[in-house]
Amino acid sequence: MPESPCTVSDVMTHTVIAVGRDAPFKEIVELIDQWKVSALPVLEGEGRVIGVVSEADLLPKEEFRDTDEGDPAERAKAGGVSAGELMSAPAVTVHADASLAEAARIMARRHVKRLPVVNAVGILQGVVSRGDLLKVFLRTDEEIAEEIRRSVLSRLPVTAGALTVAVAEGVVTLGGSLPERTLVPVVARAVRAVEGVVDVRLELTHR
Repeated sequence: MPESPCTVSDVMTHTVIAVGRDAPFKEIVELIDQWKVSALPVLEGEGRVIGVVSEADLLPKEEFRDTDEGDPAERAKAGGVSAGELMSAPAVTVHADASLAEAARIMARRHVKRLPVVNAVGILQGVVSRGDLLKVFLRTDEEIAEEIRRSVLSRLPVTAGALTVAVAEGVVTLGGSLPERTLVPVVARAVRAVEGVVDVRLELTHR
């Protein structure tokens, strides 16, 4: 049975479209359109990520076409003609061994849709997107239930068969009896941590 994807390396895209610092504006637009992505890493040297150029970085070219008003920094980008002039730097990145939850938090806090995945010295390894993080919810109910039985229930101080698990559309229902009330939140937290679980419903009793 497949193990739960736990880190960015489990879901990231390894083949990445990137550009160099001198890539011209039109080439960037063409690549974004051709590959249906919202941003491109900007690389230097042996593949070190120095920034990211996104659709948001390109839009000022159109936004300030007929006006001199607005944010000075955005107006400056409107005059950019290469990736080095347009990119957002330093790039917001993540390491391949980061958890999926960590990657999701970075995306939410920094308001980005994609993260370049880099090694310890900043060399590009891949890209992880919001869609990649959601792939964990494509796991079947059977896979989720089997992992809960194997990695959660089997480690609890209960007799075999004392707990039951049912999964429907990613929603887990736990039934049965626990020896102590204090184990209830522990079990719930462990089950919720299994990738692909949408929600946890408890129908537990305790002695």
